[in-house]
Amino acid sequence: MGVTRRVFLRAAVAAGAVGSVGATGTALAPSASAASPPGDVVGKITVGYQGWFACIGDGAPINGWWHWTQNWGQPPSPTNTGISCWPDVREYTNTYQTSYAALGNGQPARLFSSYDQQTVNTHFLWMQQNNIDTAALQRFNPTGGEGPTRDAMATKVRSAAESYGRKFYIMYDVSNWTNMQSEIKTDWTNKMSAHTASSAYAKQNGKPVVCIWGFGFNDPNHPFTPTACLDVVNWFKSQGCYVIGGVPREWRTGTGGSQPGFLGVYHAFNMISPWMVGAIGNVGEADNAYNTYTVPDQADCNANGIDFQPCVLPGDVSGRQRAHGDFMWRQFYNMVRAGVQGIYISMFDEYNEGNQIAKTAETQAWVPTNSGFLALDEDGTACSSDYYLRLTGDGGRMLKGQIALTATRPTQPVVPGGGDTTPPAAPGALTATGHTSNSASLSWNPSTDNVGVTGYRIRQVSGSTSTQVGTSGSTTFTVTGLGASTAYTFDVVAVDAAGNVSQPSNRATVTTDPPSSTTNLALHRPTSESSHTQVYGSGNATDGDTNTYWESANNAFPQWIQVDLGAATGIKRIVLTLPPATAWSTRTQTISVQGGTDAGTSTQLLAPATYTFNPATGNTATLTLPATTTTRYVRLTFTANTGWPAGQVSEFQVFGA
Repeated sequence: MGVTRRVFLRAAVAAGAVGSVGATGTALAPSASAASPPGDVVGKITVGYQGWFACIGDGAPINGWWHWTQNWGQPPSPTNTGISCWPDVREYTNTYQTSYAALGNGQPARLFSSYDQQTVNTHFLWMQQNNIDTAALQRFNPTGGEGPTRDAMATKVRSAAESYGRKFYIMYDVSNWTNMQSEIKTDWTNKMSAHTASSAYAKQNGKPVVCIWGFGFNDPNHPFTPTACLDVVNWFKSQGCYVIGGVPREWRTGTGGSQPGFLGVYHAFNMISPWMVGAIGNVGEADNAYNTYTVPDQADCNANGIDFQPCVLPGDVSGRQRAHGDFMWRQFYNMVRAGVQGIYISMFDEYNEGNQIAKTAETQAWVPTNSGFLALDEDGTACSSDYYLRLTGDGGRMLKGQIALTATRPTQPVVPGGGDTTPPAAPGALTATGHTSNSASLSWNPSTDNVGVTGYRIRQVSGSTSTQVGTSGSTTFTVTGLGASTAYTFDVVAVDAAGNVSQPSNRATVTTDPPSSTTNLALHRPTSESSHTQVYGSGNATDGDTNTYWESANNAFPQWIQVDLGAATGIKRIVLTLPPATAWSTRTQTISVQGGTDAGTSTQLLAPATYTFNPATGNTATLTLPATTTTRYVRLTFTANTGWPAGQVSEFQVFGA
């Protein structure tokens, strides 16, 4: 996770062990009784997602080699590095040249940027392919220079989670956050709570999930008092959140890495997730931690009605800890036999500490020759770049009871055909076979491969950038969610079982049909907002149900709600409704309309005007633009309401000409 988590001194875990575990691991711990039913974190695998890598030239506000280097103003090199191993970058559309020597295979040493949406999409595609359920987006103090980039990353993660059917939640790391107690509340209220309107935002027990990492740690980076920490936990719970605590491994005893006097804070959380990076590095230490921490921690959580989400880590590549997956699998086995409620993977993309499960250089052929970095085969066992993603997927299956509890790792380091390095031939004859106002149907000739093609990736092309929009196991695909009356260009690449990717097919361009005047372009489209109160998030305004509604924070005009139509689209008419119940007395709201082709830039489409909502006549108001206007984002700004001191919309409908 953050730099402040990186170098906690390794605990003498073995010295505190309360028992031993046989080599076969046959002695099972008592089953735990979950405090909560299965949800988006209980019964699920969650991965910590940093999303904190940037490169000069990627357009990120931070404009630096963020986290790749020590000096962010200079490119990565052997004397200016912030990582301990090298990523496999073959599946990223955009990569950035470093000052390292070429890779062992002669290819240039290039790195990805988390700020590129295609990078985040690729990561969430990997989660989808490996049945990884949920991502915890790390959010450090956002009030400084990193804030705008972190804000943007939250939006990119939301988009990717929605696209690939994964869940995500905000995980605050409070390390070195001087004014944390007040600023974390403001950040949630003004910015991050808006993302709970997303269908992809993780819910547990019907409540949006928030994690706070760093309360109670016994070091200078976490100087908060128990009173301040308890205030923050209870505040988030008062906002209707399910709150997870990322806590020291000695949280239960208040010793070692934990400050004393914090047990009341820890017990206030809905879920406890102790940090284990730096405490274990081999199977023996993992077994000692099982006895010392996991079993008694689970018992304490059971006694206090708290869910338990311990940490599993793959091991530091540079420290030769991984043992080709045996270390990580032993942790999965220990956690499942202890009866834990969920598992937290540390981490998805932590190339700094070398504890990432994301795709990593397999051999020295994929590592810069002058870097000194190890590859996944460092112990002599060949491992495919996606091995730890696959291992995590199997650990999740064991957690969910889909495979039997076993101490024997079922995942092979290299899949059949994994030694294959020959990419498939490019697919041919890509053709658009049909289109509607919001979709385009494509077909192409099959690709060939020396072993066999396993699927195709469909990409939308804009200039020199290609963004994956879908996958297919056949030679046809329909792209949906497009804007009307818009030209789109696509290509297709083939993939084989070893992950080799072909050159792209020819490009095909298709123009979608004009919008229908009776088609609600905003239905089920993603939304954003300035704020909302209680459970009345902006997603209610595009769900097709007039009985649900968005309501902004009270007594805080101006407030806004925005819908993303998915592409620049010609619009003419906006219809707003409030719930039809007569309890909604007649009211007049002052509303203006803005639009634009990107989320951060807009122009005025309609000046502020008053609109009356009367239950006797359907509680509806129609806003008509003076001319058909092409826009992707449509924003309503509210500055007054005679019926309630907030902006209110039940259904936000947008129509074409």
